[in-house]
Amino acid sequence: MADERIAVITGASSGIGEATARELTTRGWHCVLLARRADELGRIGREIGGESEVCDVSDRAQVDEVAGRVLERHPAIGLLVNNAGIAARGSFLDIDPELVERVTAVNYLGGVWCLRAFAPGLRAARGAHVVNVVSVAGTVAFAPAGAYAAAKHAQLAFSRSTAALLRREGIHVHTVLPGFVETAGFPQRTKLRSALLRRFVIEPEDVARAVVGAVEKDKREVTVPWFPYRLVSIGQVLFPRLVTTLAARSTAHRDE
Repeated sequence: MADERIAVITGASSGIGEATARELTTRGWHCVLLARRADELGRIGREIGGESEVCDVSDRAQVDEVAGRVLERHPAIGLLVNNAGIAARGSFLDIDPELVERVTAVNYLGGVWCLRAFAPGLRAARGAHVVNVVSVAGTVAFAPAGAYAAAKHAQLAFSRSTAALLRREGIHVHTVLPGFVETAGFPQRTKLRSALLRRFVIEPEDVARAVVGAVEKDKREVTVPWFPYRLVSIGQVLFPRLVTTLAARSTAHRDE
């Protein structure tokens, strides 16, 4: 249908991406799901009546190819959700160099390549939206996951920069900053040492509702949940040494 609202979601084969696709579908969006796992992607696409395209967002050529196919079917894209991401636990001195490169390519550059590739569709839609699912780790220097935090810091800068860049074109860019989320790729409740932080672990559905809320209420940046994570982000700016030290102690992960 000509008036159908089209949403493209990356990392949609599980976790936050899957939950977001399901939430958007209930609100009348037609979803195009992107991820690397073809079987799961196809299953979810069939369940929600959407479409699926196998895509590794770190591969710029592959992103361009997939976007070309999607834009042939849907010239106007009302929403792009840059959600694809991988975990990278370990300090800069301990982590495998290949994982440093991989987490940067997926968590940061993947969003850059997707925005560039789908930009014609976003421009063709009236009042399109882009949501970048970043992380509170994009505002706080988490030493136990240094490469992950660095990639998320870069993604946050990318999101804020493009929000200013695209505003004059009528494209709304939103940043969603979740705290610890329990997913298959990021099992938090069994890994976090801090009993206090384990109490604030949320579910993918909580983030999905925040994504939709950011779009519907036109919120520039959303931290979910607001407490305690927003306070931690502010503390990093005002008291960087203290927050960095406390984060290193309280967010360290169990080895088992």
